[in-house]
Amino acid sequence: ERNFANIARHMTGDDGQALQHFMSTSPWSGPAVFDQIQTEIMAPPALAQGSTLILAESADEKAGTHNAGASRQYNGRLGKVDVCRVDTCLTYANDGLWAMVDGELFLPEEWFGAAFAQTRHELGIPSDRTFETKIQLGLKMVKRVKAKGVPFDRLACDALYGRDSQFRAALAAENVQYAAQVPADTLVYLSEPPVGLPPKRGKKGRRRTRLRVLSGQRPQEVRALAQHPQTGWERVQVRLTERGWLIADFAVRRVWTVATGQRPRAEWLVIRRNSEGDCSHTRLNAPTDTPQACLIAWSCRRSFTERTFEDAKTEIGWDEFQAQQYRAWEHHLALTAAALWFVAQTKVVWAQMSPRDPVLAHQLEVEVLPALSTANVRKLLKAVLPLPQLTPAEAIDLVITHLIHRARSTSSRLKSQVKPQDSS
Repeated sequence: ERNFANIARHMTGDDGQALQHFMSTSPWSGPAVFDQIQTEIMAPPALAQGSTLILAESADEKAGTHNAGASRQYNGRLGKVDVCRVDTCLTYANDGLWAMVDGELFLPEEWFGAAFAQTRHELGIPSDRTFETKIQLGLKMVKRVKAKGVPFDRLACDALYGRDSQFRAALAAENVQYAAQVPADTLVYLSEPPVGLPPKRGKKGRRRTRLRVLSGQRPQEVRALAQHPQTGWERVQVRLTERGWLIADFAVRRVWTVATGQRPRAEWLVIRRNSEGDCSHTRLNAPTDTPQACLIAWSCRRSFTERTFEDAKTEIGWDEFQAQQYRAWEHHLALTAAALWFVAQTKVVWAQMSPRDPVLAHQLEVEVLPALSTANVRKLLKAVLPLPQLTPAEAIDLVITHLIHRARSTSSRLKSQVKPQDSS
């Protein structure tokens, strides 16, 4: 397990107290690590174009609420409401490279009530934190990265964010092109509806002030468009993977959205249908003359966040976080992001030093040779960072120290459980 004690025991041979201090109480800044990652991403010419920001969240189940941000809330990974902590993250992808460039801990609204006041203090929740929805946190991160000058062509996000028309409008106001998944019951118009102020129904009454659709035209759910007679389907090879070509059916439609009190907004709708017949729906604010092939390719970019999270959890230990303090969470996320960016940098250097051999690809009968993986980088690291071998005496000293710490922890808990006697 990648807890503080085991990491230190395997890497440095001590009992983990220094590492625990470094993670839980040391005042170094987690956001400063993200700031440095963003600065370094701006340097390689290969990342200047074709990069995508991906807004997503990751839930980690917890045994109780005495962990920073833990509460009964929806756990997307498990598909149910459970006690968990949710991280909202902004990842970065360009071809075969992916990294994490920003992150915020989602604190449910109940955490800012009087019932959680003591818990907020004990866990070190910053005093300036106020309740913000996941959508608000996501928009804040996008604005931060954009202001920093990190190059990206568009933002991809799932339906949690894409369903919010105000969020999409805010991205458009920031001149951010997006590819946002939306739920199947999202309502759209197939032609631009007339919108204006409806006339008064009589001489009496107040003058109408809210914009409304003035025609009898009714919106349709996006899932109904899959069966619409004017919807044309095209089978597309999405991308080449190590398991072969990823192939799906796609349909592209021009649609309009009318948010409450606003003028119609034109967007592209890309419907993707897999081999089982299930459909996903993505809205894009790309220009009117965007080729259909580009719209389809952009609608598939969100999958790279799954690669980022998989590497972070499977190879780097993001999902094995056990500390309770907010600062420890901040530090752990920052170091996870730093490790991901180190792997991405290693991939860039490896590709420059060892370009893929087309002759070998032909011999192996593949179109593209596989790229360096995070697991490969871990093996390379083991070669240059050999783990220390403990002598029997050192091992005994570590065990004794560990037992003493456990005894002290038990003693501390017992003292805290002793109730003061009633003086009356």
